[in-house]
Amino acid sequence: MKENILLSGLTEKDVEKIVKIEHHDPHFVLGGHPVENGVVIRTFHPKALKTELVVDARVYPMKKIHASGLFAVFVKQSWPFDYKCRFYFEGGACQERRDPYRFLPTLGELDRYLFGEGKHWEIYKKLGAHLRELEGIRGVSFAVWAPNAIRVSVIGEFNDWDGRIYPMRVLGESGVWEIFIPDLNEAVLYKYEIKTKAGYLRVKTDPYAFYMEKRPKTASIVWDLGKYNWQDQKWMEARAKKNPYQEPLNIYEAHLGSWKRDSKGHFLSYRQLAEELPLYVKNLGFNYIELLPIMEHPYDASWGYQVSGYFAPTSRYGNPDEFRYFVDRCHQAGIGIILDWVPGHFPKDDYSLRLFDGTALYEYADPRLGEHPDWGTLVFNFGRNEVRNFLIANALFWLKEYHIDGLRVDAVASMLYLDYSRKPGQWVPNKYGGNENLDAISFLQELNKEIYAQCPGCFTVAEESTAWPGVTRPVYLGGLGFGFKWNMGWMHDTLFYFSKDPIFRKWHHNEMTFSMLYAYTENFILPLSHDEVVHGKGSLYQKMPGDKWQKLANLRSLLFWMYTHPGKKLLFMGSELAQEWEWNFNSSLDWHLLDDLQRQQFNKFVRDLCRFYQKNPALWKWDHLPEGFRWIDCHDSNHSVFSYIRRAEEDYLICILNLTPVPRFHYRIGVPEKRIYKEIFNSDSSFYGGSNLGNWGRVEAEEVSIHGFPYSLNLTLPPLGGLIFKPDKLRR
Repeated sequence: MKENILLSGLTEKDVEKIVKIEHHDPHFVLGGHPVENGVVIRTFHPKALKTELVVDARVYPMKKIHASGLFAVFVKQSWPFDYKCRFYFEGGACQERRDPYRFLPTLGELDRYLFGEGKHWEIYKKLGAHLRELEGIRGVSFAVWAPNAIRVSVIGEFNDWDGRIYPMRVLGESGVWEIFIPDLNEAVLYKYEIKTKAGYLRVKTDPYAFYMEKRPKTASIVWDLGKYNWQDQKWMEARAKKNPYQEPLNIYEAHLGSWKRDSKGHFLSYRQLAEELPLYVKNLGFNYIELLPIMEHPYDASWGYQVSGYFAPTSRYGNPDEFRYFVDRCHQAGIGIILDWVPGHFPKDDYSLRLFDGTALYEYADPRLGEHPDWGTLVFNFGRNEVRNFLIANALFWLKEYHIDGLRVDAVASMLYLDYSRKPGQWVPNKYGGNENLDAISFLQELNKEIYAQCPGCFTVAEESTAWPGVTRPVYLGGLGFGFKWNMGWMHDTLFYFSKDPIFRKWHHNEMTFSMLYAYTENFILPLSHDEVVHGKGSLYQKMPGDKWQKLANLRSLLFWMYTHPGKKLLFMGSELAQEWEWNFNSSLDWHLLDDLQRQQFNKFVRDLCRFYQKNPALWKWDHLPEGFRWIDCHDSNHSVFSYIRRAEEDYLICILNLTPVPRFHYRIGVPEKRIYKEIFNSDSSFYGGSNLGNWGRVEAEEVSIHGFPYSLNLTLPPLGGLIFKPDKLRR
């Protein structure tokens, strides 16, 4: 057969680019190409001495048509058909494999169009690595977005990490490179080798990888997400009908690596955590767990907030199916899962997203926009369609593929403001001259619209620490569209007040009452989170003044205030133990504290308070309606006493909080009806380690007008304690 037939349809430039591993479409040269009366098949291997084509039981010697390793053969047979290439190497080694260059692309034109528009919400099913069957042959399809690359190759165990073996083709102007490699299986390690326009080789992990090696290793791992058999159908059916605004939301915030460790100090696995954590949390009276970021990350001390694998649960605790098992078991126990999600920034580790194809692809090119001065990280380019698509599809991925119930979006303020933590001259104003990041605003609005449209019953939470208006207002009303916002003002003011010696608290009375002036401007969650017990801030226990008894009494009062104040609740792990020292990500919680009787009593208080909260709709059903709260008296600064009503429809509770260590006898507060009021909760109970001062379980309202009410109660208030009264159903 003449050599010109073996090179039919090719130019010298095509051949040159193949042997230099720079062809944008190696499938145009390699694989099977029909010609008159048959087909020409070409293959390339730079290390092969000779090559044979194997079709069924027939073997065809292939001609070397270029010294660098390009081989070809003419076969008089109708195309297509299955075949293998057999390579012979120096020393007698032989390798036989199916040819990846005979297969059609696994992304269609619609996929590429939607991705280019930033609207392909299931792009993770196309980009990345996926087990597929094409033409009856199983293998793995790989696809990656790298629009400015000269060449992209898949490298892995299967080709000795050699980027010359499996170069990919780029699909039109999409910037997406693709290849299907037959006969690969699950759990194969792989990366991408990218040749930049400057001629440098960069080795990158897959941005869409479902699984990654355990740090410090960084390879991506092929994983099939379609094989897990979920058992949480009842939860998912109920979730779609939920209205989280009118339900109790009591969140236990946890870091999986330091909640509990085994006897040797090792991490618990996802499966071990699945057997322990949901039952523990349920017993305490929480109904959601919020996890600090579990997406793959290189550095333990970042607590997961510097993400390198957005689609991969960290391999520190197991594989993706084992994390699904954890979520599944939580749902079966009646516990929802919220993930901390970090779209604001990503680390500079060179194996990940930074300068992915040799250019600022995922980040802004201008460091005044693209670098976070506080964290030494990079900022996503929220104005780029493909980057927005990456992030929004990622959010939907966790809600759909892992049955996650909510996302707490980290560091929203850093996304909204172009001058966040920047000095004059270090930031670039928007087109109107302002400091608002218009691209980020638009991104967040689109993110929330898609989540609420596609995932009924799921919700988003903004960690936003400024006075940005309308964070939880719907997008169609000009808001950002979040479901909830962390009430950082309430947290700061409350902890400031409680840290004061009670003798000085009367001078800071307004720190406690101020929150009610803005309580209904957003849908708030009250957070006592991990951020408040690190970096030298001390544990909640350490923040409280006084001796041990007073510290624990103050802690009980702090939580009493939190659980009776309007807003959903979030409490960081260890708070239920009255953790002595601040949180250390590198060790377990101090479970030995429960050997102490007073800590046992405090733990019982937390459990009873959480359960009480869940059982009483007056504490949560009208959280975001002004009708759900009314002050009885917010002015008694001299005695540091606060009294108020929590209501939902006809149901209401009377709450009183005395924040000095002085008992108050014959303390009168107004009430709306002449009834017997039952004392149904007392934080000073001896069961909780208190002094057991109270009102013998009930008080009858008297016709004495005070605080704008026609009736009143004559009460005994315990020191550093809170009381809750409920009107008896029988009117007096």
